[in-house]
Amino acid sequence: MNVTYLGHGCVSVQANNKTLLIDPFISPNPLASHIDINVLAADYILITHAHQDHIVDVDAIAKRTGAMIISNYEITMHYVGKEFNGHPLNHGGACVFDDIHIKYVNAIHTSSFPDGSYGGQPGGFVISAEGKSVYIAGDTAVTFDMKLIPMQTNIDLAVLPIGDNFTMGVDDAIIASDFVECDRVLGCHYDTFPPIAIDKREAKQKFSGKNKELILLDIGKSVVV
Repeated sequence: MNVTYLGHGCVSVQANNKTLLIDPFISPNPLASHIDINVLAADYILITHAHQDHIVDVDAIAKRTGAMIISNYEITMHYVGKEFNGHPLNHGGACVFDDIHIKYVNAIHTSSFPDGSYGGQPGGFVISAEGKSVYIAGDTAVTFDMKLIPMQTNIDLAVLPIGDNFTMGVDDAIIASDFVECDRVLGCHYDTFPPIAIDKREAKQKFSGKNKELILLDIGKSVVV
């Protein structure tokens, strides 16, 4: 699998010749101005929760690509009601498409659409394919529920928010990496807005001090899982 960082909480996962796009917030993000949503591939669009900074480009990309939207029941039905393809999940549930196993797991956050309507309960995803597994935490605090994940799945890469303020910060992300038993972490949800700006050098030092790797990719760059 390849994982490409597209800014903020958005990543793209390539597995089994398919592309899973998670939480597309690209076009309003000045840090991602070089990413053209009109050419992004997407066979599936996974949404962790309904906040604007995770869904703003869903309509445009889903309309162009015909991608299947996978999220909690409320979010998926929101898009099915707009005549997009969708497959609903709920916490603890999983689905398999194109030999890619996708499980919806707990997150501690909030979830509402930009108009204030209910966006269901937030979650994260465990994506398994090609003998590898990636944990997409979504926007979350550190939670003991993360300890359940390695009981079933060996996580090869954890994509964790590190910006603090709206999610866990660096110190809690280190704890989260312990809970999911994965020492290779791709940081996300940082630097987009002033409240979530971080000292990247300090963040990497904190992880390395715990014998862990914090990967901070330039937007548009990828890491092999």
